Amino acid sequence: MLSNALIVVATIVLMEVFSIVAHKYVMHGFGWGWHRSHHEPRTGWFEKNDLYAVVFAGVAIALIYAGTRGHHPLEWIGAGMTAYGFLYFVAHDGLVHRRWPFTYTPRRGYLKRLYQAHRLHHAVAGKDGAVSFGFLYAPPVTALKRQLRERHPAPLKPRRDAATDRPAVPPVVEDAR
Repeated sequence: MLSNALIVVATIVLMEVFSIVAHKYVMHGFGWGWHRSHHEPRTGWFEKNDLYAVVFAGVAIALIYAGTRGHHPLEWIGAGMTAYGFLYFVAHDGLVHRRWPFTYTPRRGYLKRLYQAHRLHHAVAGKDGAVSFGFLYAPPVTALKRQLRERHPAPLKPRRDAATDRPAVPPVVEDAR
């Protein structure tokens, strides 16, 4: 029983590592066609980027199914992926992007840092030059701001944050590409 719980926790941690890499090199790379919708104003309840969640949920379901058919510990890896998806839904879709009735804005601690880091990710228009690709891990905000200044020495232009339709904080760097 303890080993199953450890598998779930290890899977959650490894999913964050996987997500950082996938977000940076797939979603902001050749998978931008789906992810672009997440960086633009949403016109309905869903966005094309949600297809990534459908794909990952399908993988988790397949692992759980295979695990319950004797291929242990795949069901616990699938359970860890599902738990990660739930945490993503609460932190990313709920806390940061307010895609469900969640109006809490953190004022201190880990949640504030997570919130600010993802807002800084959306500070760049376009797919290039973004910072902070994690969903549950947030680098220090001062380091992210420094990275943004290094990557975008041009003056910042204020605009609305496409992901939240609120004023962008800090002002956004327009993508020159």
